[in-house]
Amino acid sequence: MNKNVVGFYIAVMGFIAIVIVGTVILRSKSSNEKTLNAMVLNTDSKYLTVMAEDNKIYKLLYSDVDVKAGDMLAIKYTGILDSLNSYQTVEVVDLIKKDEKSSLLNYEEKGIFSQYYKLAQTKLNSLSLDEKIGQLLLARYDDNALENISKYNPSGFVFYSKDFADKTKDEVKDMIINLQKASKIPLLTAVDEEGGSVVRVSSNKNLRDEPFKSSKELYDEGGFAKITEDTKEKSKLLASLGLNLNLAPVVDVSTSEDDYIYPRAFGYDEDLTSEYAKTVIEASKGLGVSYTLKHFPTQATENDPHSSQPVDNSSLDDINNKYLLPFKAGIDAGAESVLISHNVVNNLDDTAPASLSVTVHNLLRNDLNFTGIIITDDLDMKALEDVDDTEIKALIAGNNLIITTDYASSFQNIKTAVEEDTLSEDLIDNLTLNVIAWKYYKNLISENIK
Repeated sequence: MNKNVVGFYIAVMGFIAIVIVGTVILRSKSSNEKTLNAMVLNTDSKYLTVMAEDNKIYKLLYSDVDVKAGDMLAIKYTGILDSLNSYQTVEVVDLIKKDEKSSLLNYEEKGIFSQYYKLAQTKLNSLSLDEKIGQLLLARYDDNALENISKYNPSGFVFYSKDFADKTKDEVKDMIINLQKASKIPLLTAVDEEGGSVVRVSSNKNLRDEPFKSSKELYDEGGFAKITEDTKEKSKLLASLGLNLNLAPVVDVSTSEDDYIYPRAFGYDEDLTSEYAKTVIEASKGLGVSYTLKHFPTQATENDPHSSQPVDNSSLDDINNKYLLPFKAGIDAGAESVLISHNVVNNLDDTAPASLSVTVHNLLRNDLNFTGIIITDDLDMKALEDVDDTEIKALIAGNNLIITTDYASSFQNIKTAVEEDTLSEDLIDNLTLNVIAWKYYKNLISENIK
C-alpha cells in the first residue's frame, strides 16, 4: 500500500480517536455537572455569596457575570459543595439568571416559630425598608434612645448596669414603658443577667437585695434544683420590670482558670454543662423572659474579645464532642436564641470571627438544626475593630440580630448596601421574618392572633 495512503488512514484514525476521547471527556464532565438553585445575597469583586433552597450559604469564586444581590440563579458547577468550608472550591461552569422574582427562603414548618410565620409575613409586608432594617438591630441603650426609635426602628435595646443605677423599680418600669409606647413594633428589652461577676439589674439594691449568684456557686450549693429555682426567680424579677430577654446562660465549657470566660462559666465538664443548659432553658419557659445560649461555638480562650481578637485552636474533635454539646442540649430543650462569639475558631473557619463566619452559622443552622434567632456579640468590641463592613458580613453570615452600640451607623451602612444592590433586600426580609415570628411567639405582638 502506498505510504501516502497509509499515512492518510493513520491521520484519519488519529482524528477519530481524538474526537472519541474528547466526546467521552465532555460527556463525563457533563454527567458530573450539578445545579444549585440559589439567591444572591452579596457580590464583591471576587466572590459571590448565595443562599441555597435549604438555607445553606455558600461563597463561590466567579467573574465577569452581571449579577446583583437578590437575583435568582441556576448555578452549574462541578465538584462537591461543603457548607462547612469558608469558601467553595467547586468550578462554576455557568450562572443562569432565572426570570422569576427572588423569593424568600424561609425555614421549614418544623421551625420553633413555625405557627407564626404566616402572621409574621403579613406584618413584614406592611413594613418599609427602614423598618425592616431596624428589626435587625439590638441597640445598646443610650440617652437618645427614646427619640431615636422613630429614626431607626430598632428591634430592641440592651441595658447595662449604668442604665439601672440608683433607679427604683417604678423608675425602671417607666423607662421601659415609655420606650415601648414610642415603638411601632414591640421592643426586645435585653440584659446580661448571668449571675456572679456579670449582673445588670441585681447590681442595684433597689431592684434586688443582693446580686444573683454565679451558676457554679448555685450548683455547688444545691445542684440543678438550685439552678431551676434561681432561673425562675430571675425571670420573674426581669419580667416584672418589663425586661423580656436575658442574654444568658453562659454555656461555654470551661474548666481552666486560665480561660477568660472561666469566672462566668458553669465550670464543669461538657456533660454537666449540657445538663445546666437544658435546666435553664426548661425552667425559663412560660415566664415571659427568653434566654440566650452563649457564646457559640466556644469562648474557652485566654483572650478577652472586649480588648483583643481571641483565636481558638481547639481540635474538631473537641469542638464536636465537647464545646457544641451544651448548645445542642439547650437547643433540644427549646432555646429560642443563640449568641455567637467573636473568636476566630481556626478549625472551623480561620478566615473570619465566628460572628461573621458563614461556616459557623451553617454549622448551627444545619448540623444542630437550630431554627431560632442568631445574635452577634456586640459588633463594637475590640475583637472586630480591624474588620470592615461588620454589619454587612454579619447579615450575610446569617445573624438575625446585631448587637451594636453605634446603631445609627449600623442602620445606615445596611441601608446603603441594599440601595446599591450589593446586599439583597430579600435577605433582609428573610432574617427579619424570623425576628417578627419570634415576637409573635413571645406574645409581644398579639395582633391578628385568633
